[in-house]
Amino acid sequence: MDAAFLLIAANESCPQPQTIEHLSAVDILKLQNLIVLQNKVDTIQEHQARKQYKAIREFLKGTVAQDAPVVPVSSQLNYNIDAVCEYITKIPIPKRDFVSPPHMVVVRSFDVNKPGCGINDMKGGVVGGTITKGVLKVNQIVELRPGIIEKNADGKTICKPIYSRIMSLFSEQNKLQFAVPGGLIGVGTSMDPALSRSDMLVGQVLGDVGTLPEVYIKLKVSMHSLAFLSVVCNFFYCLY
Repeated sequence: MDAAFLLIAANESCPQPQTIEHLSAVDILKLQNLIVLQNKVDTIQEHQARKQYKAIREFLKGTVAQDAPVVPVSSQLNYNIDAVCEYITKIPIPKRDFVSPPHMVVVRSFDVNKPGCGINDMKGGVVGGTITKGVLKVNQIVELRPGIIEKNADGKTICKPIYSRIMSLFSEQNKLQFAVPGGLIGVGTSMDPALSRSDMLVGQVLGDVGTLPEVYIKLKVSMHSLAFLSVVCNFFYCLY
């Protein structure tokens, strides 16, 4: 994630619980490029908008977004959308790694074939996600890990990587011959569509054969608790 919008409704008190949650997530990610949108300013009077603007600034103090621009907008009236676009153009483009073996995190997977589709018209499974490094190309042989997860006769969990060929690449409605890091990419493959239906491959990693990380059955992780959010919420509601 290179940048984000923090959307705040002008006709509600600030902050709402979900606003605190979203800002906390941005803080954890250490995301530097943030634009705060004070939406629905067409539904309130000017003095109310100014009052909420001060509340937003107070809320952002001490966070990663304390210096972020706060843009009053109305999506219904298209008010200040040009200003938002101007801020977007000023977001620095991060350096991309086009040299390393490709690495894509799968966030969607599905079967695009309709019921009753003929055998000759069937298409392979489709996965969608973000390329974090490297370049994917049409006709490239790729591997998905951990792949098919099952238990053997002894009850031990085993993972079988899925090997497939890239048949097509898409960015929204644009057909591509290769895809690079940045944005969401749809990858049409030659794999059995039964493996990709209903987001069954979400969380898997796609890349060159033999270059993906090892698969682990157990992980030791440290968690960042957001339990303090309810306390912060109550504090701000008392203030405002």
